[in-house]
Amino acid sequence: MADRHSSTPVKERVGRSLLPTFLGAIAFYTCIPLPTHWRLHFHGIAQWAPLIGLLMGGLLGLTDLGLHELGMPVLVRSALLIVAWVGITGGLHLDGAMDSADGLAVLDPARRLEVMADSRTGAFGAMVAVAIVLLKTTALASLETDRWVYLMAAAGWGRWGQLVAIARYPYLKPEGKGALHKVAIQSIWQALPSLLLLLGFSGIFGWLHPQQWSVAVGMAMGGGAIAILTGAWFNYKLGGHTGDTYGAVVEWTETLLLCVLTMMG
Repeated sequence: MADRHSSTPVKERVGRSLLPTFLGAIAFYTCIPLPTHWRLHFHGIAQWAPLIGLLMGGLLGLTDLGLHELGMPVLVRSALLIVAWVGITGGLHLDGAMDSADGLAVLDPARRLEVMADSRTGAFGAMVAVAIVLLKTTALASLETDRWVYLMAAAGWGRWGQLVAIARYPYLKPEGKGALHKVAIQSIWQALPSLLLLLGFSGIFGWLHPQQWSVAVGMAMGGGAIAILTGAWFNYKLGGHTGDTYGAVVEWTETLLLCVLTMMG
């Protein structure tokens, strides 16, 4: 009996399989509403996360441009953008950073995962949330030109760091939101396409603005290094990762990269 897909072009079949996963990534990582009749797949969505970050940063950049045209001061714009950033994600990654902080504050390593699973926010989680929002706002306010580029770079590299952590380190919980990522992402090579995407983004920026080549190099090298080291640090502290630490990797990579870029922008 002939294969029922034999008459369907390979490119068309691949496109049909990629689109539902891409839409699933949008539904999982953002609060952007999608039509209920659209088909969503969630297996392997982490591979789309860096692209989702670039698109998210671009959307924030357009918002920033509109606010600038309305005459809004840079500090107020920056604060509104950070609020919008949290809103687009539904606080998914910030919540993970807060839970991770509460867990790591516990002196007994055996209780850390238990504390991280508690839905209640502790003092350390609240302090980390304030620190992240404050650092992002002040760093972004210090970047007065090409802000859309920095927003895209931070959001993209933050999610690439998450992808590396998923592929590179063991998952510490038998179930949870992060478990579906670990099942689908088993090899570090699965982070290569998005790495090339992010390097290409920096390369295009450097090519279009050769006088700012140091910024392009800083985005690429700084983003990659911070993303990798942040994931490695959480693995060192916990012996692996959870869904909460995946979110913490995103938030801290975004935050630290924006801070580093203030020295180049």
